[in-house]
Amino acid sequence: MIAALHDPVAFAALAGLLGLVVGSFLNVVIHRLPKMMEQDWANQCAELRGEAPPAGERLSLATPRSRCPHCGHGITALENVPLLSWLLLRGRCAACKAPISARYPLVEAVSGLLSAYAAWHFGPTLAAAGAILFVWAMIALTGIDIDTQLLPDSITLPLIWLGLLLNLAGTYAALPSAVIGAVAGYLSLWSVYWAFKLATGKEGMGYGDFKLLAAIGAWLGWQALPAAILLSSLVGAVVGIGLIVLARRGRNVPIPFGPYLAAAGLISLFWGKQLNHVWLGLF
Repeated sequence: MIAALHDPVAFAALAGLLGLVVGSFLNVVIHRLPKMMEQDWANQCAELRGEAPPAGERLSLATPRSRCPHCGHGITALENVPLLSWLLLRGRCAACKAPISARYPLVEAVSGLLSAYAAWHFGPTLAAAGAILFVWAMIALTGIDIDTQLLPDSITLPLIWLGLLLNLAGTYAALPSAVIGAVAGYLSLWSVYWAFKLATGKEGMGYGDFKLLAAIGAWLGWQALPAAILLSSLVGAVVGIGLIVLARRGRNVPIPFGPYLAAAGLISLFWGKQLNHVWLGLF
């Protein structure tokens, strides 16, 4: 294990395997965390009304055991091996043969590949460990936002503090830059939100987007924000126009912005310095 830390290929391979395993857990987070939030909200509302909590199964990330939503078949350990189980089962439940979404192996594969790349890019350093955690958080937030248009505080807020803690040692940016990045990231989208709301009377984005950009600023410094905002806006505009034109999606149907911010954050994590040179070169 220690020898693998000195071999970039072996270190990346180990990180990739870890990423595959964690990717399987991220599928659970994406599926269950919004439901857990809904349960908490319902319980809080019941408490305020002086009523008993709503009846129903209590969810957590650990319990109950994963099962098929169609037939209730409990997923065994052999049926939960990242990538391989889905392929061997041909994308179907072992009991009822109901289809299993291809998103499950996709999340596992993306988690494994990006974790391996982060390890190879940064080497056996604190920056690599932090980058892998950042990758996992971005994947979870992307999946949750696509499904529910929510960016949970239970992920975004710890991400802000972790970025600032890592940058106490200047891991990705100087601490003053990280603090300014967190503040500027939040306030920039907050300002856009209120400008749009005052002009149109509608909400153009959610508060979770502010916190996610603040987290990106806390990790990478304020210098990464212009490129991150530009990248996420361009990709979001292209995808949004494509959905309207090709998929005939209504213009009033909201499109989650979190996935584009997450993608821009990952691009900035790995290639932020090069992007800044290009960005500054334009001026």
